[in-house]
Amino acid sequence: MSSLSEAFLTSVQLIISADPDLYEIIFLSMRITLSAVAIACLIGFPLGAALAVLRFPGRGTLIVLVNALMGLPPVVVGLTVYLLLSATGPFGPLRLLYTPAAMIAAQTILVTPIVVALTRQTIAELDREYDETLRAMHASRIDTIGTLLWDARFQLMTASLAGLGRALAEVGAVMIVGGNINHATRVMTTSIALETAKGELSMALALGIILVSLTIAINASAFLLNSLLEQRVYA
Repeated sequence: MSSLSEAFLTSVQLIISADPDLYEIIFLSMRITLSAVAIACLIGFPLGAALAVLRFPGRGTLIVLVNALMGLPPVVVGLTVYLLLSATGPFGPLRLLYTPAAMIAAQTILVTPIVVALTRQTIAELDREYDETLRAMHASRIDTIGTLLWDARFQLMTASLAGLGRALAEVGAVMIVGGNINHATRVMTTSIALETAKGELSMALALGIILVSLTIAINASAFLLNSLLEQRVYA
């Protein structure tokens, strides 16, 4: 049996046997990622809706900027957060560098533009559809934003899943601000990079299998959600 086959079989055994180190890394990854996505949604949903509904000077420029930030390089985000949280930075006294909190902050910055952009697109379409009805009801802009966000709550789950997929696969920023410290800030992506460099393919493959499985599950959920929404629209 080849060494690759042995590594694959060992990786499957690690998953099935619920290896403590493996699942510690998985649970930490999910805690950090879900926290970052939740914060990004709290910021991104109202901001995206405001960009869709409100009219103000510089709105077009802000929309272009948000769309551009969707492709923000993770290492640049990591470097920025590192400088802010380092001992000489403005938030240095908080001692957040190389902690899960720093990793959550970095992932939040990466995910928020995605949530804002997708939310703006969704709400803008609904605003055009409901514009006359809301005007007839003399709804204020704030009421309009609240109404459209509630009506688009299922569509916005797609934006959340897109942000979740981006955060889950991120490695550059969390490596810089987290330091990949064992039992503290080591997540799936940074562990795969480390274990591969060490030649420990079993753990790397086990984490890779879990990461790919989660990615497929996220994309499948988004696809099913879109299918259900289309059925609801045409029903």
